[in-house]
Amino acid sequence: MSVVIIGGHERMENRYKEICKKYNHKSKVFTKMRTDLSRQIGTPDLMILFTATASHKMVRCAVAESERGNVALERSHSSSASALIHILEAYV
Repeated sequence: MSVVIIGGHERMENRYKEICKKYNHKSKVFTKMRTDLSRQIGTPDLMILFTATASHKMVRCAVAESERGNVALERSHSSSASALIHILEAYV
């Protein structure tokens, strides 16, 4: 399963990837807005949006891409490791 994480803290980026790897998921993490974010997202199985740390522009881009590709979108206000684990547990 492939997972895209939008938002979160830069210092947690490697931790997010480790957690996803533990669940045998491939992951991409975008903590900052990039000019070509919509093309880099691709077509994942699950998109996780950490709303407290994502800009409005990132949120709009993520929601548009999830609707366009019919991708499951999970929102979490908290961008902690335990919040990510809780979301991934629900999809196992």
